[in-house]
Amino acid sequence: MKTQTQITQDKLTPNDAYRILVEGNDRFVQNLKAQRNLQEQVKETSKGQYPFAVILSCIDSRVPTELVFDQGIGDVFSTRVAGNVINEDVLGSMEYACKVAGSKLLLVLGHTKCGAVTAACKHVELGNITLLLNKIQPAVKAIEANVTEMDDVAIEEVSILNVKLSMERIREESSILSELEEAGTIKILGGIYNVATGKVDFFEE
Repeated sequence: MKTQTQITQDKLTPNDAYRILVEGNDRFVQNLKAQRNLQEQVKETSKGQYPFAVILSCIDSRVPTELVFDQGIGDVFSTRVAGNVINEDVLGSMEYACKVAGSKLLLVLGHTKCGAVTAACKHVELGNITLLLNKIQPAVKAIEANVTEMDDVAIEEVSILNVKLSMERIREESSILSELEEAGTIKILGGIYNVATGKVDFFEE
């Protein structure tokens, strides 16, 4: 598997980038790996980087983005924060990835059994964690309004809705990214990683 270059990045469409992630996750689930010379990729990327995607995911140790999608050095920008929430720093990072560095796909990736989402559902308050969990509360409140109790099923529904609301915030709060999407330069997608199977289920557009 070759390292991304400006030439290969320029040739990719957003749909191509999506296909690469789907195929990479399929290999991961099957416990297969594309053949890469990582040390060679270190040398090649020392001259510049041309990632085809930027992925916003949770800090959860069970969801290592490059491994989950079987990608190498220089292939993807990995933005990680508990609960895959949106803030100015995350938006700025994604704007850099897409507008400046040329990434073609923006993926918001949640996951099952998310500790941050569970804590938000239980209204945990603890130092700066409280401020972070507040960003998940819109999803919590929306699900709470339609269930009798916040059981495991409801918590997973919060994880899904939290991803969708993060996608909405990206479009609403970043004119750069929304304009790139409208122009067809990038694609903004969401998905959920299953910590029990390794499979990523992408949301239908």
